[in-house]
Order: sequence, then structure tokens, then C-alpha cells
Amino acid sequence: MRLQIFQKTTVSVLSGLLILAAPDLGSAESLAGNKGDSRYPVYFAPGSTGGCQKAYKAYVATASHSAYASTPFNWATEFIICARANGSSQKAAEALALKDCQSARKQYKVTTAGVCSIAASK
Repeated sequence: MRLQIFQKTTVSVLSGLLILAAPDLGSAESLAGNKGDSRYPVYFAPGSTGGCQKAYKAYVATASHSAYASTPFNWATEFIICARANGSSQKAAEALALKDCQSARKQYKVTTAGVCSIAASK
């Protein structure tokens, strides 16, 4: 009789410890809706048009590793150059976004917009 009670108690305690020790699947956060690591504030002038606002919203909505690169917002210039990229890791996404932003800067031959840098990544 005592042996059965001891076995049931042992099984209950061990199963409880197993549940506590196992990684909680619910704790794995989705990256969707997360702004990630911000390096500098992302700002868009009221009434501005272009794809950068859409690209930033798509970056925030992405559930995987992603990065948003842009030239800094400056009131003296009328535009910013930006890029968004997804990657297998945060660093890979940052490298792709930075490369795309620099490529767009060269394509449009814009020197007054400033230098491309990672604004946010996750």
C-alpha cells in the first residue's frame, strides 16, 4: 500500500518538474507588430508620399527577422532613401537592407540625403 502511494507521489512530482522544466511554447514571441531594436527614431513628414512609410509598416508587420534602413530624416532635404529586407537572422536582414538602401542611393544619384544606416531591426 505504501509503495503504491509513494510511486503515485513520485510520478506526480516528476511530471510537475518536467512541465516546469520544459520550454514554454507560448513564450516564443512572434516578431509581427514588434518595432525591434531602434537605432534612431523613424520619422515621416506630414503629407509625405513615397514607399518609405509603406516599407516601414511592412517591416513592423513582418513576423520574421527583418530590418529597415534609411537615410536620416532632415528638414533641409525633401526626401529620404530607404529599404526593408527580410533575412534568416537579424544580422543577415540588416546587411541586406543596408545594401539595398545604398544601391537605391546610387541609383537615384542622391548625395544630399545623407548616409544609409539601419534604423531598426528585429
